[in-house]
Amino acid sequence: MKIIKTMAFGVGLVLSAQISQAADSGFTLETVNPEADRVALQNYFKKRFPDAELNDYVNGIYAVDSNSREQWEEIEEFPPYEFAVEEGEALFNTTFANGKGYADCFENGGIGIRQNFPYWSKEEGTVKTLEMEINECREANGEKVLKWSKGDIAKVSAYMAWTSRDQVIDIKLPEDDAGAMAAYLDGKKFFYAKRGQLNLSCANCHVQGANIRIRADLPSPQLGHTSHFPVFRSKWGELGTLHRRYSGCHKDSRSHPLKPQTETFRNLEYFQSYMNNGLAINGPGARK
Repeated sequence: MKIIKTMAFGVGLVLSAQISQAADSGFTLETVNPEADRVALQNYFKKRFPDAELNDYVNGIYAVDSNSREQWEEIEEFPPYEFAVEEGEALFNTTFANGKGYADCFENGGIGIRQNFPYWSKEEGTVKTLEMEINECREANGEKVLKWSKGDIAKVSAYMAWTSRDQVIDIKLPEDDAGAMAAYLDGKKFFYAKRGQLNLSCANCHVQGANIRIRADLPSPQLGHTSHFPVFRSKWGELGTLHRRYSGCHKDSRSHPLKPQTETFRNLEYFQSYMNNGLAINGPGARK
């Protein structure tokens, strides 16, 4: 606890000014500019880690820490998520009781589409995530919904991510829809807002604190964050969704975690995913 508090205090004093360098527009609907934010974030990390290739940020901390990368590359020779992807493929291709399946619910039969999620639904006035639509597909076809954080939903999502590898992330933010901009802004505000007993924001760890050790961990850069989910974490011993990781981060900062797929978490995913536009999908991934 003392180590984390010391790190948070140090980050606040020494690196807090760097927030403005990573977010180049404001925090109101009148001043926010998503594209300026995205370019500023990329430029921030280019300056911070000049030897790291931009496209390599999809690999998280392994893009900027060579020692961690060596261990990770060895793990990737026999990826721990391999069997889960195979199970996800089997689940994806299993027909529902009514004779339909997941492929009937998604564009292109659900293959190679992960890069387009999450997206803003003007009709529903909300951000739609891939996991959200997986469960909506099940519900529409008379099947029970899956639990959000792990298990079958992570496996199906992992298979769909696997079929989308190397597809360039392309998150749309309709300029003529104030609701979409408001959702982006809500996600941005949440990312930069401090919370919890440790008074930490997502940015404290994943912008200013990226690659700065907290106990035995090196926080990964914000850039590329959403590209490799779901992930198989050694800590979990299984696959987990992005929102499971969001909840875990809340607990780590001594903050009350929100439930997966709440509007706040979906807006956060929308913001983070837009920041990754131009990078490639490389999920599922393996992490500590």
